[in-house]
Amino acid sequence: MKQIIAIIQPHRLDAVEHALQNLSHLPGFTLFPVRGHARGHGIGHFFTADEWNPDMHEHTALLMFCPDDIAQEVVEAIRNASHTGNPGDGLIAVSSVEDIVRIHSGERGDAAL
Repeated sequence: MKQIIAIIQPHRLDAVEHALQNLSHLPGFTLFPVRGHARGHGIGHFFTADEWNPDMHEHTALLMFCPDDIAQEVVEAIRNASHTGNPGDGLIAVSSVEDIVRIHSGERGDAAL
């Protein structure tokens, strides 16, 4: 079982939602607004004076759990729908999940999805 977290540009959310909803075998996803600071674009990714902005950048985070066999398909759907080719498109993290328990029914593992 995998956990996928994607941080994307908010203006790409509709395209990403559409791409994920087209995956009939994806159990679902959660999304929420996030704010953060990217690494600088100076040499070695250090802060440079030309990039100062006291405001954090607005992004959207998606969180989902899925069976191992569809994780790569989910990642590619997110990447293709969120890609603009510009810096700051976001990132996708995939990690293994040891167990999931559905609170309502007590189902565990893939059955809980």
